[in-house]
Amino acid sequence: MKYRILGMTGLKVSAMGVGTWQFGGEWGQAFTQAVVNEIIDKARQLEINLIDTAECYGNHLSESLVGTAIRSDRHSWVVATKFGHQFHANFNRSDHWSAVEVERSLEASLKALQTDYIDLYQFHSGSNTAFDNPELWQALEKWVKSGKVRFVGLSISPNDNIYQVERAAAVGASTIQVVYNRLDTQPEAHIFPICLDQNLGVLARVPLASGFLSGKYKPGMAFTDADDVRSRRDAAETEERLRLAQEINRNEVPQGMDMAAWALAWCLRHPAVSCVIPGCKSPAQVEANARALLEN
Repeated sequence: MKYRILGMTGLKVSAMGVGTWQFGGEWGQAFTQAVVNEIIDKARQLEINLIDTAECYGNHLSESLVGTAIRSDRHSWVVATKFGHQFHANFNRSDHWSAVEVERSLEASLKALQTDYIDLYQFHSGSNTAFDNPELWQALEKWVKSGKVRFVGLSISPNDNIYQVERAAAVGASTIQVVYNRLDTQPEAHIFPICLDQNLGVLARVPLASGFLSGKYKPGMAFTDADDVRSRRDAAETEERLRLAQEINRNEVPQGMDMAAWALAWCLRHPAVSCVIPGCKSPAQVEANARALLEN
């Protein structure tokens, strides 16, 4: 496995991590503890050491599955989770940004993850109004000093939220998580230059563009499962992304090369990117993704 330093945190992280949104049930599949154990065990064998989850991937469900899977060797992992949203049902969340609410969420995350500290605690897709909350950042600083949180990060949305990235260091954030892939290159223009200038580690989420860059789906494909987040996309937008992905596969991916492997390597070529965090639904997918790093 290849490793990189996660910006100013100094953490040595595998260039590929494990994204776990799917464990919460919003990607058309329910996950048992046994399946999650197999996925994490494969990551362990491949010397992957970063896992990204969130309190709202299920009601701390993803965190709970991860916590059980890594209980025996917790200190070998860099565990990143997020705060700001409470899960009520699939695709039904409410926002909670006050320091009191976030502290409650933090304690629930620690319990679910079966740990006494979180390596990277990330502000999760909050508005600029939610971001401009000195009380929240003071509380986060307190939790860092107490050891419950090692580092604070920002998981930004929308994808061009320069306002928050420019103020990351001022609020004590060391990392930025952003959607970045061959279909979503927007961060290259303004976000990545700021990250490089301020030494902010970058976690690239959705590096396979929700599967569109996996090579498995062709134009005309429809996502019909109501529990699959992709079914909520505008049909015309889905079709256009499938068409673009097919064009990229035809014109940019070397002949004979797996498209998913190419897409992951494409993200990591940018000097700002510390780690990609694709979602993995099986041990085979974890292995295939890791092989992309070894072969490129």
